[in-house]
Amino acid sequence: MKAIGTVHKYGDNIDTDVIIPARCLNISDRRELATHCMEDIDSDFVKRVKPGDIIVGGFNFGCGSSREHAPMVIKENGISCVIAKTFARIFYRNAINIGLPILECEEASNAIENGDKVEIDFDTGIIANLSKNESYSAIPFPAFIKEIIDANGLLNAIKAKAKK
Repeated sequence: MKAIGTVHKYGDNIDTDVIIPARCLNISDRRELATHCMEDIDSDFVKRVKPGDIIVGGFNFGCGSSREHAPMVIKENGISCVIAKTFARIFYRNAINIGLPILECEEASNAIENGDKVEIDFDTGIIANLSKNESYSAIPFPAFIKEIIDANGLLNAIKAKAKK
């Protein structure tokens, strides 16, 4: 599985309240909720983002509350992967549970710039920066996580196993 897209880059400690403000959590329609993604840090994010694009963050991406809404609105906006130096553990688990691919790679986070075109090979963990003709190595997903991502989330993976 591969992804290719334009990078939207953010810094360290991007918390879930920045990803989706708490004041918006009473919105039940996920598409409408997703229109508020990143609005407090990047008011034009939802206007610029295209299906397949990639978010690159720094250390501790997704810190803060444990709300599943944060990775959900990122995915709902068409983001194909989030790359960061590190992720908050609950964000990491929530992202995997909903089928949002995320990779930890400090080298990629340091080198990739906003607007770069990036291709990710999830099977090998290779992140190719097409804008700079560079590549970086992340650890590819273990088989059980790849299965969840490929099924578009944990519930779908469980349902697929139950049908076997």
